[in-house]
Amino acid sequence: MQVKRFEDLEVWKEARVLSKQIYNLTNSDSFNNDWKLRSQMRDSSGSIMDNIAEGFERSGNAEFMHFLYISKGSAGELRSQLHRCLDIGYIEDETYQQKIRECESVSRKIHSLIKSLKSSNLKGAKYAGR
Repeated sequence: MQVKRFEDLEVWKEARVLSKQIYNLTNSDSFNNDWKLRSQMRDSSGSIMDNIAEGFERSGNAEFMHFLYISKGSAGELRSQLHRCLDIGYIEDETYQQKIRECESVSRKIHSLIKSLKSSNLKGAKYAGR
């Protein structure tokens, strides 16, 4: 099956859900006076889904992989921020564990997509006919 839109990618859908959850989490009272961390977490969670989308729209495997690596890096950044939130008491351990698992799941799926693109003979619409 050929994916024609980034919205059809399961990894993008999962990243979208995670981003929404982070927005909701950072709306809690714990984050009221920590605008910088709140903003960083929203940015990194949004970056995961946005870079998947941007890379997909570039239409070439090499460029798509480049953006997937950025997306995977943003998932790591969000995990680090979640550690910080736990350490300073902004979130409970149960929430922390759940969000870490979700970040790791998205990161694994991004890694799998990168591996798939590396082994594919298809190089994207941009390179058709060359």
